[in-house]
Amino acid sequence: MSHGYSPRWRGFVIAVLRPLLVSLLKRDWRGRENVPRRGGVIVAANHLSWADPLALGHFVYASGRFPVYLAKSTLFTVPIVGAVLRGCGQIAVRRGQLDAGQALEPAREALRAGECLMFYPEGTCTRDPELWPMTGRTGAARLALASGAPVVPIAHWGAQDVLPYGSRRPRLLPRRTMRVVAGPPVDLSRYADVPVTAEVLRDATADIMRAIADLLGELRGEEPPKELYDPRKKAS
Repeated sequence: MSHGYSPRWRGFVIAVLRPLLVSLLKRDWRGRENVPRRGGVIVAANHLSWADPLALGHFVYASGRFPVYLAKSTLFTVPIVGAVLRGCGQIAVRRGQLDAGQALEPAREALRAGECLMFYPEGTCTRDPELWPMTGRTGAARLALASGAPVVPIAHWGAQDVLPYGSRRPRLLPRRTMRVVAGPPVDLSRYADVPVTAEVLRDATADIMRAIADLLGELRGEEPPKELYDPRKKAS
């Protein structure tokens, strides 16, 4: 099955959300020229808040692309919300299967259709006490190596002030600034033409997460940690 969407649904979402976001949030955007205007592309970003998708989607749309997210399948069963997600061409994945082959085939179809695919490699909002990116899951790297699509790293800062993780009440006043920066595509050329092993996927994922962490360091004016927070180690 090829990837599809409704231009009317996308137009409706843009007409509703764009002016709303412009009125609610100030913007400090950098690096939009690093988001390719055409062709399949993977955008990999850090995850701070449930407000991330709207703020990042606004940035990507202003860069000339419509964002396609891999969203929890349960959202597609919610009345109205599910219709909007399907109409806009968003991709349903089952919880805990972001790296699984079942989830990646629809994502490959979207890339072949020339979509801008949005990934949160961390899989959830960061648990790092200082809000740096965590280690990532391998889905974005697996998809990039299989498809040859570029991976554009994006870092953002400010969504945690609008809607802190775990909170359901946004803080809209005073008007917050969303700082977003996109870097050049991550160089994954050293993994070309080699067997895609678990080690290769881990190394490619580490390269992607390091690029995101370095961009976030630029936004924050701080040095990112040399070793990213690993929730699996903390849980053991």
